[in-house]
Order: sequence, then structure tokens, then C-alpha cells
Amino acid sequence: MKRFRAVYIIWLRDLKRHFRDRARIIGSLASPIIFIFILGQGLGSTIGANLPVGGGTLDYKTFMFPGILGMTVLFAGVFASVSIVWDREFGFLKEMLVAPVPSWSIAVGKVVSGATIASFQGCIMLLLAPFAGVSLSPLIIAELIPTLFLVACSMTGLGVLVASRLKSMQGFQMIMNFIMMPMFFISGAMFPLANAPGWMDALSKIDPLTYGVDALRSIMLVGVPSRYAFSTDIAVIALLSVVMVAIAVTTFSRQT
Repeated sequence: MKRFRAVYIIWLRDLKRHFRDRARIIGSLASPIIFIFILGQGLGSTIGANLPVGGGTLDYKTFMFPGILGMTVLFAGVFASVSIVWDREFGFLKEMLVAPVPSWSIAVGKVVSGATIASFQGCIMLLLAPFAGVSLSPLIIAELIPTLFLVACSMTGLGVLVASRLKSMQGFQMIMNFIMMPMFFISGAMFPLANAPGWMDALSKIDPLTYGVDALRSIMLVGVPSRYAFSTDIAVIALLSVVMVAIAVTTFSRQT
């Protein structure tokens, strides 16, 4: 019981710290908004207002909105785990590790808190859906929330895995940017992968975000053909979440 209470305390502490940092919240929401309204408008006017998708056409902003939602969860989930590096630099992690609780409960608390923060920010982004031409019904929102949390768990697990092995904030940010930007661009968030080169198509199949974006697109854009079946997307994301979190927790326990 004590170990689950430790998970709850870590989760609650990280949530309080996140929601008290208004600059961080505003900054994390600003990037997706810029992508939608500036990049979306600019690229949309360049490649044509309607993007050919699955034999039909689709407004570019509408097409990219699920991808931007996936990007929001990716960045928020990964960077939420930076608190491990932060706590290590300031010595607070050492104090937690001497507490009479297993170290895995600390790692699980970090994953759950990061996934909660990332899912919350994804839900906030849903308020912009009408401006991108995406219609949301209560059923769609009910399907989106658990999907967002599932994607966020895998992304936060990746962040905790990397944060467990790095000692400085600068190193963490550099490594994560090196990992996240390719993940985002080859996931199909910004453009359809139907006509992508073979090497890009192969890389996209091992990119966890590909399945997350495809699942979000399947839910939000009804009638638009997706790359994989929705059940396949969810099965892959769930499997990756379990594997990623298990590796992250094991690595955290060994490194600390």
C-alpha cells in the first residue's frame, strides 16, 4: 500500500508544480497553435487548399490537426519527464530514493504524472478543433481521451528512459530534440505517407507516434481512410506503452 501511495504523491507533486508554472503551460500550448494557424495556413496555400487523401480531398489544416494533437502529447509527455533530471540536479531525487519505498514506484509516478499532463494539454488543444474544420461529438471526445492517455504513456515512458541516464538539463534537451523531431516528421503528422520514399515508409513503421497519429486521425476524421486499422493502432500503442514503461522503470531503478 505504501508503494502505491508513493506513486500518488509523485503524481500529485508533479501536477501541482506543472499547473503553478503558467509560463510553461502557455509555452507548451503556443507551439501547436503556431503550427496550426501559421504553418498550416502557409503550407495549405502553397500545396493547395485541398489535399488529395484516399481518392478524395481534405483541407490541409483539417488533415494536420490530429498530427498536431499527437505532437502536443509527444512534446508534453517527454518534457514532463525532465523533472527527473531537475530533481537530480537539486538533490531532491536523492532524498526520494532514501525513502522506504521501492524506486520503481517513483518511476511509475513520473510516468503517470507525465501522461496526465500530456493528456490534459491534448484535451486543451481540442478547443481549437472547430477552427481547423474538425467536428467533435461527445462520442469522439470519449474515444479521444483514453487514446491520448495511451499515446502519452508511451511518450512519457521514452522520456523517463532517457532522463534516467542523463545528468544535465542541457544534455536531456539536446538528446530529446534529436529523437523527437524525426519521430514527429516521419509519423505522417504533417503529410500523407502514401507516396513517401521506401526508406521513410520503413522508418515510419517503427515510429510509435505513427500509430498514435493514425489512431487520432481515425477517430477525428470520420470517412477519411487511415493507414492502419484502428484496432491495429491501439494494439501497437498499448504494446509499446507497456514495453516502454517497463524499460524506463527498469533503467531508472538500475541507474539511481
